[in-house]
Amino acid sequence: MTSKKFKLICQDIASISPFIRFVGVIGERGELLAHTRRQELTPLLDEKNTKYQFSHIAMKTDLEGFFDKNLGEVEFVWEERKKVQTISFAIKKAIVWVSIDKKVIRSEMLRIIDACLPIVKKHS
Repeated sequence: MTSKKFKLICQDIASISPFIRFVGVIGERGELLAHTRRQELTPLLDEKNTKYQFSHIAMKTDLEGFFDKNLGEVEFVWEERKKVQTISFAIKKAIVWVSIDKKVIRSEMLRIIDACLPIVKKHS
């Protein structure tokens, strides 16, 4: 897939909700292939910790592949933290990682996930 296509995926997902903070496409080695960020926000992670986070996501995704045969492939991962919520989706060897404001209620999170799934499946 091209970086232009990855950028379009980021833009499509970012347009789903005003509560989306960041959308990034992460390569299988943890490199950031494309991203978009809500304009007025200050990132929660500095550059160094962002690289660590993306490397962690790539390694975790790779390890989860060991269970695909028995459990089926992961469709998405939703993580709640004290300051932010994240969801991630796989598109072939890449990972789409989305961060969302913490204050968002669960029904809005489910709406965001449901709106992301067709975008992700279209490119998988």
